[in-house]
Amino acid sequence: RAPADQVDQVQVKERLKKEVAEMKNQSITFLLFVLFSHTRIPCVLFMKLKAAAEIGINANHIRLPETATEDEVLRSIVAVNENPAVHGLIVQLPLDSINTINAEKVTNAVAPEKDVDGLNSINAGKLSRGDLGDCFIPCTPNGCMELISQTGVSVMGKNAVVIGRSKIVGAPMHDLLLWNHATVTTCHSKTLDLAEQVGRADILVVGAGRAEMVKGEWVKEGAVVIDCGINHVPDSSKASGKRVVGDVHYPSAKKRAGYITPVPGGVGPMTVAMLMKNTVESAKRFLQAYTPGKWNIDYTKKKPQEPQPSDADISCSCQSKPIGQLAREVGLFSEEVEPYGTSRAKIRLDALKRMEKQPDGKYVVVTGITSTPLGEGKRTTALGLAQALGAHLNINAFACMQEPTPGSCFGARGIAVGGGYSQIIPLEEVCLRPFCKRDFKIYLIKWNVNIFQHIDPRSAFSLQVLFDLLVPLRRGQRSFSPAQLSRMKKLGIEKFDPLTFTGTEIRRFVRLDIDPDTATGDLFFLMGVCAVQDPGSLENEIMAILSLSSSVEEMQQRLAKIVVATSKSGDPITTEDLDVSGPLAMLLKGTLKPVLMQTVEGTPVRHNIQTLSNLLFPVFAVTESGHGADIGLEKFFNIKCRCSDLRPDVVVMVATVRTLKMHGGAPPVQAGLPLPKEYSQENLKQLERGCCHLKRQVENAQAFGLPVIVAVNKFSSDTHTELELVCGQARQAGAFEAVQCTNWSDGGAGALALAEAVQRAAKLPGQFRFLYDPQIPATDKLRTVAQKMYGAKDIELSPKAKEKLALYTKQDFGNLPVCIAKTHLSLRNDPMSNFMLPITDIKANAGAGFLCCLTESVSFILHIYIYNIRTRYINTHILNLRSA
Repeated sequence: RAPADQVDQVQVKERLKKEVAEMKNQSITFLLFVLFSHTRIPCVLFMKLKAAAEIGINANHIRLPETATEDEVLRSIVAVNENPAVHGLIVQLPLDSINTINAEKVTNAVAPEKDVDGLNSINAGKLSRGDLGDCFIPCTPNGCMELISQTGVSVMGKNAVVIGRSKIVGAPMHDLLLWNHATVTTCHSKTLDLAEQVGRADILVVGAGRAEMVKGEWVKEGAVVIDCGINHVPDSSKASGKRVVGDVHYPSAKKRAGYITPVPGGVGPMTVAMLMKNTVESAKRFLQAYTPGKWNIDYTKKKPQEPQPSDADISCSCQSKPIGQLAREVGLFSEEVEPYGTSRAKIRLDALKRMEKQPDGKYVVVTGITSTPLGEGKRTTALGLAQALGAHLNINAFACMQEPTPGSCFGARGIAVGGGYSQIIPLEEVCLRPFCKRDFKIYLIKWNVNIFQHIDPRSAFSLQVLFDLLVPLRRGQRSFSPAQLSRMKKLGIEKFDPLTFTGTEIRRFVRLDIDPDTATGDLFFLMGVCAVQDPGSLENEIMAILSLSSSVEEMQQRLAKIVVATSKSGDPITTEDLDVSGPLAMLLKGTLKPVLMQTVEGTPVRHNIQTLSNLLFPVFAVTESGHGADIGLEKFFNIKCRCSDLRPDVVVMVATVRTLKMHGGAPPVQAGLPLPKEYSQENLKQLERGCCHLKRQVENAQAFGLPVIVAVNKFSSDTHTELELVCGQARQAGAFEAVQCTNWSDGGAGALALAEAVQRAAKLPGQFRFLYDPQIPATDKLRTVAQKMYGAKDIELSPKAKEKLALYTKQDFGNLPVCIAKTHLSLRNDPMSNFMLPITDIKANAGAGFLCCLTESVSFILHIYIYNIRTRYINTHILNLRSA
C-alpha cells in the first residue's frame, strides 16, 4: 500500500506554473475579498496569496473593515466583477463583521465566470446537472478528486460514500463522484447505519465537522479515505493546549486504508492548488473571448421602410437597449454611470481618471460649408459616420454630440439630434432644455444683498457691519472662505485672523472700488437685476467654460476667473472677488457629466454641452463643430483643441447640392417656405460657381494640416450628374476624398463609403497645426484669422475695441486665443472680394480663456448673439441675411 500522505500538490502547482509561463504577455490577477477585524493576515489567506505568487499569479486581497455593511460589500464585489483585469475572486468565509451580512447573498454576488471558489448558485446548479466543463467546481471537492486520481484508483463503478452534506464539501462532492460514474451514497450525522455504510465504501470522503467520528475498524480494507475535517481537540502536550485532527481516527484508519490523507497537510494544500487551477482556467476562458480594446456591442441594423416614416415615427419604432447594457458594452463600470430611466445615463467623471492612461483613439471632427437656413445634415452625417464605423465596419466608434437648444430643435432645421435612420433615440428623452439665466437668478438672488453692499459705496451699512456680513460668525469664530483668501492674496493682505484686521484693511477688503463705466450686464445679473447691457454674455461664457472643462476642479478655477468689471485702478474684478464662484460651481457641478445615449443602430453617443473633454477609449471619436469651417472649425481647433491638448486626425466637411446652388446665385432659401424651383432643376453652371465656396472652405480646413474628406449629403432632388460634379470639384480643391452619403435614408450603410475613407485618412501621419501662436499680439491673431479664414484684406478696430484691447493687454489677457463673434453667413464666394473686417468691441472671457471680439455684423444684426465655443443657432429670419 502507498501511504497517501506522500501524495501532495507539488506536481499540480508545477503544471500550473508552466501554463502561466506559456501565457505570454498576459497577466492573471486573483483577488481575495475579506473582512476581518484583527490586524494580522489570517493563515489561510496567507497560504492562498503565497501559492498564487509561487505559480506566477498576481494576487492581492481587498480588506473591508469590520464595520462594513452588506450594501458596501456587495458594491465592492460588483466593482471587481466588472473589472476585466481581474480573473478570479473569492469571498473568504466567515465574514467577520459587526453587522448582519447574508453570506449566501454575498457569494452569489460574485460573477459566475470569476467565481473560482465555485460557491455561486449558478456554478452549483451546473455541477448538479453535470455541466462540468461549463462551471467552476468547488476547490475542496475538486482537490479530493485530484488526490483520488493521483492514487491511480479508478472512480468508475466504485462504491463511494460521502459523509456530510454541506454546500462547500458534501453536496458538490456527491455530484462530482456521481458524474464521474461512481455509485454514491451520502451519509450524515443522523444516518443510523453509518458504520455499515462506511464498511461498503471503496472511496470514502468525510466532511462532517466532527472530530474522529469515523473509526478505523469501520473502514473497508484497501479503501481510499479522504479526510476533509479540521477539528481542534485538547492536548496538554502542545504549547497551545490543543491539536488539529480530522473527522477520521487517523492512527487506526491508516492500518486498513489503501490511501488516506493526513490532517493537517492533506486536503488543505490541494484545495489551495485547485483554487489556483480555477483561476488559471478563468483567465484562459476570458482571453479566448476577449480582444484587448475591442467592444462587444450588440448593434441593431434597421431595414429602411418605403416610404420613409417621419423622424419621430422612426424613433418610436426603435427599441433602445437598456442603458446599463450599453454602458457595460463600452467598458464602463456600473458605479461610473448614473441611470436616468432606461435609455440614458450620466457618465461620472471618475471614468476619465480611470482611463486617462489609455492611448488616445482617432479623433474625427465633422464640419460643413456655409449652410442654408434649413440646415444641411451635418449632425445626421456625423451620427451616420459613427454608425457605419461601429455597426458595419465593426470598429469601436463613439459619437460626441452637443446638446441641442430649443431654437435648433423646434426651428426649420429639424430635431437637431440627427434625422431619419441616423438619429439619437429615444427622441423624446434627448435633453431639450437650454442653459437658462432664470435658474441662476433664482439661485443667486440669495447673494443680492451681500453683492450689492460689497460694491455700492453709497451703502448705509458701516464697513465693520459689511465685514461681519461677509465673514459671519460660525461656532463662535470668524474665518475666511477660500475665495476670500484668494482675494486677500491679490490685495497683498497676509493675515488669516479676521480679528487682527485694521480699519484700512477692512475697507480694502469690503469695497471693490469698481469703475461704474466698466460694469457689465454680468455684474447686475449676478445681483439679480435685469440689465440690457451685454445681455447673455455671462451665459455664453459659462457655456464655453462647461465646454472646455474636463473636471470639477478646472471648472471651479475657470468660473472664479470670470471678469465682471474693472476697478478704478485698472484691475479686473472677478466672480471670485464677489465670492459667488462657489455657488456657481455648486449649481453647475452636475452639468459636466456627459449623457450616454445611443443611435438607431445602437452606436453609443456622448451627448452634452461638453463635446469632448477626453477620448475615453481607444476608438474613433466622431464629434462636430458649429457652422462652417471658417467659424466653428477655426474656434474648435484654436480654442478647444488647444485647451484639451487633443489633436484631431481627420476633418469631414458636409456639403449639399442645394447649398452650393445658393452660393452659385440661386434665390435665397427662406425657412417655412417651399424651395424655389431653381433648386429642383439641374443647373451645372450655377452649381460649379457655387463650388468656389466649397473650395475655399476646404482650404480653410487644410490650413490646420489635416486631411479633408467631403461628404455630399444626398437629397432626393439631386441628380447623379450634380453629385459627381460636386465630388469632382472637391477632389480638385485638394480634398483627400469626396463621397456621397445616404445615411438619412439608409442608416450606417449609407455612410459606409465615408467611414472607409475616414479609416484610410486616419492612418496618415499627424500633421495638425494651429493657425497662430497665442503669444503674438492680439491684433496679429485677429488679422491672421480674418485673412486666412474669412478672406479679408485686414481688420479695422473701433476706438472702443482699441481701448479694451489695451486694457486687457495690461491685465495680462493679451496672450489668450481670440474668438471672433460674427455672422456665419459672411464668407463670400467671390475670390476677388477684398474687404476689411470691422471689430467693434472686445470682451475678455478670462474664465473661458479667450478674447471675444465682436464684429460690426453682429452688433448690427443681433446684439445679443455672441458666438462662443458652443454652437448656438440664431433665429431663422436672421439666417435669411446672406452677408454682413
